[in-house]
Amino acid sequence: MEAKGLTPILDVSDIASTAAWFEKWGWKKLWDWGRPPTFGAVGSGKEACILCQGAQGGRGRSANTTTFQQQGDEEGDNGVWMSVWVDDVDEMHKHCVAAGLEVTFPPTDMPWNVREMHLRHPDGHVFRVGRGLEGKKIELAVPAGSGSEMAMLRQLRFSALRSPPPSLSNSVSLHCVVSEKLWNVQSFPKFSMISV
Repeated sequence: MEAKGLTPILDVSDIASTAAWFEKWGWKKLWDWGRPPTFGAVGSGKEACILCQGAQGGRGRSANTTTFQQQGDEEGDNGVWMSVWVDDVDEMHKHCVAAGLEVTFPPTDMPWNVREMHLRHPDGHVFRVGRGLEGKKIELAVPAGSGSEMAMLRQLRFSALRSPPPSLSNSVSLHCVVSEKLWNVQSFPKFSMISV
């Protein structure tokens, strides 16, 4: 099986206000269904999110005002977390602040070589808006004989390379130290589809 695409479905409290929220940070309403609408979609570039009013998932905003800043503050919301890759995180941050959107984590260079900020929807969905940092080398050390080499590579593939931005796929040298050998992930058989 080879997936041809992945489109998240967000449980929202109101289709019209959610479409308007997305439009504030540059997305467009693609369609809606029902009178009044209870199903719809928003898009940006080639990406889209389906919106479903009151079903198909969970939602719920916590009282936390931050994410990634205090122990456990990313655990309170009951919505979906997603990564959205952009060209300029700092410009997006300025745009979102000017539009009055809730930024729960300011633009920060993360240890996994991504600059990201967090934007929270009123229903508790959190968008990790990021861009890969250029010219970096990521090394992941896995203890020899730990039995977790493949699990660690799968996690690395899922978290860092599931949908890499162009800057990440073109300029980051990604290596993994497994059992005291340096493996280039792009040549590792189970990860041959990854381009770094």
